Amino acid sequence: MSGICGWAGSAREDPRAQAALEAMRVPLRDRDGAALEPLAAPGCALGGMTGVHAVALARSDALLAAVEGQLRWRSPELASLAATQGAAAAVAEAYRRKGEACLQEMAGPFAAAVIDSRSGDGFLAIDRLGTRTMCFARMRNAFVFGSTAASVVAHPDADRTLDRQAIFNYLYCHVIPSPRTIYDSVRKLQPGECVSFRDGRVESRLYWQLPYRDDEPASAAALEARFRELLEQAARHAIDGEAAIGSFLSGGTDSSTVAAMLTRVRREPARTYSIGFAWEGFDEMGYARITARHINARTREYYVTPQDIADAIPIIANAYDEPFGNDSAAPTYFCAKMAREDGIKVLLAGDGGDEVFGGNVRYAKQKLFEAYGAIPPAVRRGLIEPIALGVPGTERIAALRKLASYIRQASIPLPDRLESYNFLHRTPLAQVFEPDFLTAVDVGEPLAMSREIYGRTSSSAPVNRMMHLDLKITLADNDLRKVSRMCEVAGLEARYPLLDEDLVDFSGSIPARLKVKGLKLRYFFKRALRDVLPGETIAKTKHGFGMPFGLWLRSHAPLAEIVHGSLDAFQRRGILRPAYIADLRQQHDTVHATYFGIMIWVIALLECWLGARRL
Repeated sequence: MSGICGWAGSAREDPRAQAALEAMRVPLRDRDGAALEPLAAPGCALGGMTGVHAVALARSDALLAAVEGQLRWRSPELASLAATQGAAAAVAEAYRRKGEACLQEMAGPFAAAVIDSRSGDGFLAIDRLGTRTMCFARMRNAFVFGSTAASVVAHPDADRTLDRQAIFNYLYCHVIPSPRTIYDSVRKLQPGECVSFRDGRVESRLYWQLPYRDDEPASAAALEARFRELLEQAARHAIDGEAAIGSFLSGGTDSSTVAAMLTRVRREPARTYSIGFAWEGFDEMGYARITARHINARTREYYVTPQDIADAIPIIANAYDEPFGNDSAAPTYFCAKMAREDGIKVLLAGDGGDEVFGGNVRYAKQKLFEAYGAIPPAVRRGLIEPIALGVPGTERIAALRKLASYIRQASIPLPDRLESYNFLHRTPLAQVFEPDFLTAVDVGEPLAMSREIYGRTSSSAPVNRMMHLDLKITLADNDLRKVSRMCEVAGLEARYPLLDEDLVDFSGSIPARLKVKGLKLRYFFKRALRDVLPGETIAKTKHGFGMPFGLWLRSHAPLAEIVHGSLDAFQRRGILRPAYIADLRQQHDTVHATYFGIMIWVIALLECWLGARRL
């Protein structure tokens, strides 16, 4: 991978500074990485590792600056400065002129740091969508930061105590949502967040969130024309002169759109890479082939095997700086590896389209539940609910049993209702966790976080509010980490055309009723691209990128040995009750392998991550 690290504000010269900076750079080094010449001043230091992402350091008078990523400038003057003196020099100059307001001039995926060596102040920021990462900690009198949590805790003064709340949040969310990290002392920036260190105090704020405009007066035709213009611009930004470029192609709407745009902008067949699973109900290779034929792509395919997944588990456990439980990381890695073997240096991914244009199945499903609230209360409470919930024996009548279930779910407000099927809501927590662990955590924190994000959305439409929540939790904390890191491990860079800031900002002007029209997902998106995408892609239902892990776990002995060995080890850690793990295994073996396999994977990967670090 690549990244930046350093510290600001130390009150004294530290004779260990050079060794400390080198230690912090080690976790940022991948096979193709190279260390940049560090920058230092009394009490301050800044270092970086190049790799699949561009990294630049610069000193401008008293300012030390670093930037990672594909940073673009809205100001022509700053863009010119970046072209002649480098991206970090432009960051330093922008910060000198405008302070934190310089972020309004910055676009594209980036992570940036500025240190004022005179005052010992520090400033960090990441891009609006959280494509890049940055972590930080307060140590003694210094502000220590790095692109990963592993880099931060490599500092000799770091507190490496694991955060039990983060472990609970991981088991709840299957990732550790920002701002927490796996380490109690370390925090990571949220999408569109900046952090400053001044006079010994750390302050953070969100400098951006998607501005939804519920009452946009533009016609649908005008919106479609502008959308297509911005989509092509986004593809040009993502390509940015790169010759060795390809595209993921899963067969879904987003990856098909990105591959089509790559073909259009390059004016030559796109090089696409597709992953399949030889198991009925999990394979979308047929749809990927339809798109490939439609755009005349130069395509490659690979079918993932259960042995591949067994081989990928230690790769995943070692790759991430904290536990990561999205099982589609494994097929993503093999897809990226196939592209790298072809000499590809950049892979375009379609991530973000669902969360920006209304493509997740739950958006339509929740509209059905929200419809119940539109029924007059007198009818609900005086007629429907007494019949469905109050009459003895209704549980024996299928239609009334379904109605009662619908009413119970509809009575839970958003966003809480989105977690109705969470594994940790299926069983009383006292039966899931060991008592000492449970008393040490706030079991309501993940839901409180969701409520806060859902509630601060600048829209009254539930669809927009759910998408705003998903931009943070589903996209930035999960899917972008999955794709970016697995591509880095494979030796190439992932870019996300559908997350171009101008395109995302434009999406806020599309009325919610056009994003999800009735129960039709991605209505506006698909209508605007009806002459670009194959008809089968327009018509297909949402599938996703899941793999048959739970089924393979039943049948492939080497995979089962790794996973069940990890479960055996984890049940001795005093976090989950052994009886709960035993029940998961039994339910997986006899009831529903795919569903219960999800939680088994999450637990196994947590143990593999801890075990790889001898924790």
